[in-house]
Amino acid sequence: MTTTPISEAIGAAEIEASFGEGERDAALVAPALTIMDEWRRFGAFLKRPTLDVGVQNEGAPTVLARIYALDMAAMFVLIGVASALIAAGVYIPETALAGMEFTWGIIALVVIGAPVMEEIAFRGWLSGRPGPILALLFLGVGAIGATILQASTPVGGALLGLAGLAAAITALFVLRKNPAMGWFAKGFPAFFWLSTIAFALVHLANFEEGSLAVLLPLVLPQLILGTMLGYVRVRFALWAAIALHAAHNATALSIAAIGGQLG
Repeated sequence: MTTTPISEAIGAAEIEASFGEGERDAALVAPALTIMDEWRRFGAFLKRPTLDVGVQNEGAPTVLARIYALDMAAMFVLIGVASALIAAGVYIPETALAGMEFTWGIIALVVIGAPVMEEIAFRGWLSGRPGPILALLFLGVGAIGATILQASTPVGGALLGLAGLAAAITALFVLRKNPAMGWFAKGFPAFFWLSTIAFALVHLANFEEGSLAVLLPLVLPQLILGTMLGYVRVRFALWAAIALHAAHNATALSIAAIGGQLG
């Protein structure tokens, strides 16, 4: 049987047509030949998001670097558009980073704390496994209960929060080997976009003024970033989304700092 080299197979359809099942799977888990092919693979995923957690087992640094490059390209295009609008006299509300004093605590929160917490909340459960989903549920119930009880019964609120944390850890440990649930895999496109849109909308809190019609376009960067974070989370694991998120935030913080100095 004549086969096409793996380096020439950049899409699932081409791989399917040229390889047997085992060879096709091997080609799919490897990084694409070029950065443009990697971006095409990402675009194909967005057209039809599928849950295939853990399929990728090699080339993580290469893929992450390529998706980061795409993120940077999108970021600089959006910065250029925003700069042109401001030059044309269009008012754009400032973000929370504007005028902020970048202490080491703020830097650690933005580059480490936010990526870890946000990825756990928005993409930790995208594996479709019962452990992470139940863990997030327990953490949410514990946090909400602790907040409600904090004013009247601080000790009770603290205990409820700790109970939620303990239940979450237990769920992750006990159910760590359970695979993704079938109903989640079937509905994965909806869950993927729900996670991505929710991630973007929560960043509306970065703005202190402006109508919803004005602010919604301003979270387009987070919407674009969310698609990339969801992609690497599914292709590798949660650590990949945290790493890409941290790199994005570090770059954004650097740009904001340089912009502040220039201003």
